[in-house]
Amino acid sequence: MKKWIISLISTILVWGAGLFVFFYIKETIPNKLTATSELTVEATATEEKDSTDLKEVIHHTQKLVVKIQLADGSLGSGFLYNNKGDVVTNAHVVANVKDVTVITSDSKEFSGTVIGISQETDVAVVRVPGLEGTEPLPIAKNRKGEIGDEVLALGSPLGLQNTVTTGIISGVDRDLDIEPFHYEDVYQISAPIAPGNSGGPLVDSKTGEVLGINSAGSEKGAIGFSIPIMSILSLIEGWIQTPMATLPQVNLGTEGYAYDEEYSLEDYSSYLVAYFYESLNYGDYVTAYSLLGSSWKSGLTYENFRGGYLDTLSVTIDDLSAKSSGDNSTVVAIISAEERSNGSTILSKYKTTYEIRYENDQLKLISGKAEKIN
Repeated sequence: MKKWIISLISTILVWGAGLFVFFYIKETIPNKLTATSELTVEATATEEKDSTDLKEVIHHTQKLVVKIQLADGSLGSGFLYNNKGDVVTNAHVVANVKDVTVITSDSKEFSGTVIGISQETDVAVVRVPGLEGTEPLPIAKNRKGEIGDEVLALGSPLGLQNTVTTGIISGVDRDLDIEPFHYEDVYQISAPIAPGNSGGPLVDSKTGEVLGINSAGSEKGAIGFSIPIMSILSLIEGWIQTPMATLPQVNLGTEGYAYDEEYSLEDYSSYLVAYFYESLNYGDYVTAYSLLGSSWKSGLTYENFRGGYLDTLSVTIDDLSAKSSGDNSTVVAIISAEERSNGSTILSKYKTTYEIRYENDQLKLISGKAEKIN
């Protein structure tokens, strides 16, 4: 009898434990399975961190791209390489000079000294003490770009600072010679390189890392060539550690470089208008406003200028023509503007006319008017 009671109690305990486990699994495990996974949250956060907005990349990069000006008025571009104030550029931009003027994106001017330059590879380094301590651009030191990579070419084409052109790496391992330099295994890019773009960075549009130095443009088509930054790191680092005591003479050829091309006032004026609309498309109203002449600005505050474009979502230039007479130029642009109106989006066409001329040695939009067309 005693054994029977012990057996009954054991059986009840086993059944009770089983029922407890059953209901625990039924009620608790499904809730745990539908709860947010910590691994999923971490992965999502990482993906969001790695995916950088294009405008953010452009905005950050532009701050660290500089215009390099020589005493004879020649212009080029460069970018901040480290926090010592060292700027990387092309050798043909600063050939046969020691002292240059470096102008930042906010129009501040600093004195720079060439501390390294090559006679064979089109690269040089300018030290700018005034930029010491500034955080530099990230450099892709351990990887090369590949065909199809989306890139940004930044610089000061035609002297217009903070200009961005977009494209892809359309070819790799290209070799070419432009006396006295030999370009080996360079990138071919679809982003055009205009006068003054030389020495600016080629940037990965997704990560913001510098992939190369924009160095030469083709006379035919929108093709540029950029030196991979990986291939010249030893040169750059060598000059930074041990600046050249004496700079070698560089015998530049007469063909091949973008800044050697002849441009008319019509070309410059057309570029200025295109840059104006490009700035608006990026939401960079400060730059767009800075392109206006003093007489236009005197009757138009920045706040009113910006307010006039806040409902303009995008502008596409359908046609552009320019005519010049003496020092004055007239540019006529047919544009399509995507605009907000009463809670909806509409597409409107305009004929815009701009009068352009030099003001204090800088080309400016002196006046402009727009006519809505069908």
